[in-house]
Amino acid sequence: MPANLLTDGFMQIAIFVALTVLVALTTWWKVRRSRPSHDGSGKDVFLAGGGLSWLFVAGSITLTNLSTDQLVGMNGNQMLLLAWWEIAGFFGLLILAYVFIPLYYRYRCTTVTELLERRYGSTSIRTLISGLFLFGNVMIYLPASIYSGGLFMQSLFGGKVPILVFATVLAIIGAAYTMLGGLRAVAVMDTFSGIGVLGLALLIVVLALAAVDFDIVSGVPVERLSMIGGDDSPIPWHTLLTGMVFIQIFYWSTNQNITQKAMAAPSVEEARKGVLVAAIIRILIVPPIVVIPGVVAYKLFGDIGDAAYGRLVAEVLPGWLAGAFAAMVAAAVITTFSAVLNSTVALYSVDFHDKFIGNVDNHWRLAAMVSVIVTVIAIFLVPVFQNADSIINLLQQLNGLFSMPILSAFVVGLLFRNVGASAAIFGVLWGFIIYALYTFDWNPDGIITLHYIHFMVFVLASSVIAALVFNRLALSRRAEYIGLTVLRRETQTP
Repeated sequence: MPANLLTDGFMQIAIFVALTVLVALTTWWKVRRSRPSHDGSGKDVFLAGGGLSWLFVAGSITLTNLSTDQLVGMNGNQMLLLAWWEIAGFFGLLILAYVFIPLYYRYRCTTVTELLERRYGSTSIRTLISGLFLFGNVMIYLPASIYSGGLFMQSLFGGKVPILVFATVLAIIGAAYTMLGGLRAVAVMDTFSGIGVLGLALLIVVLALAAVDFDIVSGVPVERLSMIGGDDSPIPWHTLLTGMVFIQIFYWSTNQNITQKAMAAPSVEEARKGVLVAAIIRILIVPPIVVIPGVVAYKLFGDIGDAAYGRLVAEVLPGWLAGAFAAMVAAAVITTFSAVLNSTVALYSVDFHDKFIGNVDNHWRLAAMVSVIVTVIAIFLVPVFQNADSIINLLQQLNGLFSMPILSAFVVGLLFRNVGASAAIFGVLWGFIIYALYTFDWNPDGIITLHYIHFMVFVLASSVIAALVFNRLALSRRAEYIGLTVLRRETQTP
């Protein structure tokens, strides 16, 4: 091997290790200065003691979402159309800021499921929804995050090291952050590394465009450049008017992995400020970095799918800077894994262990034990995702199993009064079953021709209707529509 290649490789690895250690030390320094109580309480572990400023709320929300799932998965589609996921996310964050944050703070929630318990006056609906969140986190989000991170690292550093090795290292480091620092450490690391990720990702966009003389039009099929998706595209244009809206409401407003950061601020005002900053980043910065490199990679290398982003980065960045970017991407994967893991531990500890096993004397100790178990499961599931044609499209389809049924419980609970918890549970199970039948090819004769994003609207609407019908016929209770008057203080009671 030529000496200059050895030198470049050594420099990449050295810078990667140095920056990874620097982020860790800076996070430790900041967390130590914040004097966490470490009193073992759930609020200390899962809500950072209620002490996150708007800066760390914004940083943590941004980087929990922006990981290799987006950088690798969206660029892996190699078309501009995928930017709609991020553009639509702006509106989901606005709904979180002005509708859901006041409710979470009014009811003093640690988990989003607590809001459902208060509205329905029953723990059963809380247990079901928490169980679905836990299943989704353990079986989908956690293994997908470290798989996509491992894929990127393999593409950047060469294909000799198996993806599973990279994924295991990322998972172990991510679990360490959760066990040693809780949400406070995750949020701080998110923010520090997020500045580097966004800055270098934007630089990659510029360098990628320069590599093709700022011409991504010639030689690229028009369907990869259009923002108006056809019926056979991943996002047909008409789905933007239907299911896309509700997907964003679920993900940004009722998803524990995201909302937990907003619930960790000292006040509604501080939380809202952080969410709005995250929304600005979402609309101005994120869309170009998750689609333009993929299109440029198509022009340079052809249709190479999820390997596009890693290969492009290795091509356009100088060796030393590639190592720096790898460190920032690793940080993004680690913090996403840590954030989802922290949410998973919170859901288990607060919604299951406290209720069915016994009071938790020290949440730090329980968090460590659960983190180890969940991390091992996630690592073992990584090979499952290696068979996917597109990681981002697979994730969006699988999300439908949980997103619309869960959202239906929030819709019924917030917009109606006098609905029993068992009715909401019936609606959730109804939605889960019909989406599962649709997703796993229960449609042999092509009877259902709806795109899965359209079908999500049907799942949501039919789940709400199923809950209300069950409430009337099985429980003999007449639901009373109250609209969003739940936002007024006088309608706090369910």
